[in-house]
Amino acid sequence: MSQASNRLDALRATLKQMGVDGFILPRGDEHLGEYVAPCAERLAWLTGFTGSAGMAAVLPDHAAVFSDGRYITQMDQQVDAAAWERLHLRETPPPTWLATHGATMRIGYDPRLISESALRPFVDAGLDLHALPANPVDRIWTDRPAPPCTPCVPQPVQWAGQDSHAKRAHIAEDLRNAGEAAVVLSDPASIAWLLNIRGQDVPYTPLSLCFAIVHDNARVTLLIAPDKVSGETRDWLGQDTTIQPPEALEDALRALAPARVRVDPASNALWFIQILEDAGATVIRKGDPCLLPKAIKNPTEQEGSRRAHLLDGVAICRFLHWLDENATRTAELEAATRLDQFRAASPDYRGESFPAISGAGPNGAIIHYRVIPETDRALQPDEVYLIDSGGQYPFGTTDITRTIWTGPGQPGDDVRDAFTRVLRGHIALARARFPEGVTGHALDALARHALWEGGLNYDHGTGHGIGSYLSVHEGPATISPVFRPVPLMPGMILSNEPGYYRPGAFGIRLENLHLVQPSTIGEAGRQFLEFEVLTLAPFDRRLIDPARMEAGETAWLDSYHARVFERIAPHLDTPARIWLRAACAPLHAG
Repeated sequence: MSQASNRLDALRATLKQMGVDGFILPRGDEHLGEYVAPCAERLAWLTGFTGSAGMAAVLPDHAAVFSDGRYITQMDQQVDAAAWERLHLRETPPPTWLATHGATMRIGYDPRLISESALRPFVDAGLDLHALPANPVDRIWTDRPAPPCTPCVPQPVQWAGQDSHAKRAHIAEDLRNAGEAAVVLSDPASIAWLLNIRGQDVPYTPLSLCFAIVHDNARVTLLIAPDKVSGETRDWLGQDTTIQPPEALEDALRALAPARVRVDPASNALWFIQILEDAGATVIRKGDPCLLPKAIKNPTEQEGSRRAHLLDGVAICRFLHWLDENATRTAELEAATRLDQFRAASPDYRGESFPAISGAGPNGAIIHYRVIPETDRALQPDEVYLIDSGGQYPFGTTDITRTIWTGPGQPGDDVRDAFTRVLRGHIALARARFPEGVTGHALDALARHALWEGGLNYDHGTGHGIGSYLSVHEGPATISPVFRPVPLMPGMILSNEPGYYRPGAFGIRLENLHLVQPSTIGEAGRQFLEFEVLTLAPFDRRLIDPARMEAGETAWLDSYHARVFERIAPHLDTPARIWLRAACAPLHAG
């Protein structure tokens, strides 16, 4: 019997002991974050699936793992098909699957791991749901790692751009105006922004895992392991911040009753609402008040991002020069490691902002492919190589994707056609000017139009928000076919990353980061916005078909490449500078 079957059998036995027939297991922790500590990797431990988005559903005779289009191929590779069905969560939503196979069964869930919003579809499906007092996976995971306890450190105002007192005063005023006594925060990124603190409790994102209650008088109750907080950090937080251990969270919540307390039903676990309502508090279901101001970067954060992208661009260009000379003498893991080393040459580099996606040939068609020694593939002559990576710097976070032709021959017409369509979509979005109030949903088709003309598409969003030395994936605004009612606003940083993926053959994705800025155009009384491109690295001219480019697209590309050369070349040695000059030459220069 496989390990997957053994763990599944143990879970089913535990569920029976707990009085339920089935169980819903989201991918995430008590903070509902994208990146989690090893002790919270329950979905990976149970199923083998290591993607950053997914869910499992377990019944007595059926079990399934669900994820979106980014991870379908990865899920097929990692999850034992003999034990688990492997399903696309949009094509077969978990509530539908459970209603089909377990309509009359008692389905358990951990209220600390799922939000009220995320549970709603299961309620609407008519399932018999039961909140469990403990997580059944934790009962059978005998060698579960200990919770992380890295130092919580100050984020200086020279990088944050605004002190915590001003941020808290703004949030407190919002609470008072709404007649709310407090807001509960469980997103460590919101707390990190609000209190100007950082940590290393989870991979890739500089967070300290903690909870916070912000009161209408601007005082904060911070629930964090005391061992994480040094005397320096306590002084930094100030007398208006009371530190309590996480074990005191339930009592701190109950003490808020009978007041009106704000809880974000999407970013807070349902447990918070259940505890507050049980204590007699009035729960006001409203969004996390930190999300929007955190997304709108202040001038200091904007300048920090430009600085981070200059450092990152130097590392990327050095890497691309190295790759041009060594493509067919390297492999996916070595290439990703080399890029990390080029970034690490800067003393300001703090590590990757997510695991690098380094995919050669058919592996590049796996949208969120993560190379491991077992899948490491040597780059072959005359194929497509995709590298998607990012860096953390104390003043900014980066994310960039480039698609490279390994040579020495010329790419086929089908590859050049697909690449050029992706590039044209990227340029269309980069050149966009749009009225204030427009959402990312309204812009998404710009990036897809050239692909659609050729009957092509991609199964992921076009853009996500980026934090300021925080998460590489940050809300609340996106550029996506999925409508979200948050307009793009000056100061927001979003990615522009259309792509195309041919399973078993190659993948193409081209990504820059954009800063939303006021535009100089627009009639009186109507403000327009546009994008400032932050990323500084050339696109591979070998994969571009100039004949398929329109004049305005070519002009944009030539102007962008001229700017890349101007900003990056002074920081390169002579061989890399010579390479960059050729890489940034005007498109029709040969």
